[in-house]
Amino acid sequence: MKIKISNKWVGEKHPAFVIAEAGINHNGDLKIAKKLITEAKKANADSIKFQTFQASDLASKKSKYYNLFKKLEFSDAEFTELSHYAKSKDIIFLSTPFSLKAVDLLAKLRVPAFKIASGDLTNLPLIKYAASKNKPMIISTGMANMKEINEAIKTIQNTKNNKIIVMHSVSGYPTPIDQVNLNIIKSMAEKIHYPIGYSDNGSDNLVPIVAVVLGAKIIEKHFTLNKKMNGPDHSMSCDPKELREIIINMRSAEKMLGTDEKSCQPSELINKTMARRSIITLNDIPKNTIIDKNMVGIKRPATGIAPKFIDKIIGKKTKQKIKAETPLRWSDIK
Repeated sequence: MKIKISNKWVGEKHPAFVIAEAGINHNGDLKIAKKLITEAKKANADSIKFQTFQASDLASKKSKYYNLFKKLEFSDAEFTELSHYAKSKDIIFLSTPFSLKAVDLLAKLRVPAFKIASGDLTNLPLIKYAASKNKPMIISTGMANMKEINEAIKTIQNTKNNKIIVMHSVSGYPTPIDQVNLNIIKSMAEKIHYPIGYSDNGSDNLVPIVAVVLGAKIIEKHFTLNKKMNGPDHSMSCDPKELREIIINMRSAEKMLGTDEKSCQPSELINKTMARRSIITLNDIPKNTIIDKNMVGIKRPATGIAPKFIDKIIGKKTKQKIKAETPLRWSDIK
């Protein structure tokens, strides 16, 4: 199955869709957010993604994170400006809604898909409302089990929305390398007949490459301008140079995968004749001579009769004289 996000396809036989997850790495500064958009485009990411929330909708005022979220809010007007700026840079604008109001804002901005964060996988009312807008739904599954994932999928399907992408994710910040559990990508693909992706919360840039090799059709990677900036996500995020390298390596890995058909590759053709063997005469053989096993051998190059026919050649009579060290051809024998 494949799903279209704006002008890009996600699914089999298409390059992995790359989301540069700017998230809250703008530090509440619109100029930084715009710079993140510009750098994501330069790195050849398909999309730039932010997070749409008001602190009062997201966390209790008694939560230790409330003040942090309050500093990272953008107004509706600022999100509108970012959306227009991304369009001007020809990169797909996405954002994760954390409330019904955020869904409405993003729908008004005509985002081509909704991304549901791992923390909201069990927030079925939010998922139901977002899915009712009939846009592709990208759902992250950090901290989840298959029962919870299936409940979220069913909630989307019940809105008559069948445009679903499921992201394997581990909500450890950063995720330890021995807990990434990428094999689940193949397992999920067997159980869930929708495109499977990987949302990376780690700091090892090899992980998304391996995820693509294992079948991830969409990759989300935390993205920052500078890993040393103040903020909770910067240190585990990739910077512009790293994002470019990740995408370059990802595209190389996709080329390496090729197809599931075993065949002689173009680069092998030049060696095929020289490396393989054929039946070759060991000495001069006169015309009308019955060939015996002492007259022929199996040598390079493969310009004569294939070795598998050696038993059929023995006992045959030659049509004309054949010189020694000559590849034997069917036209040489009766």
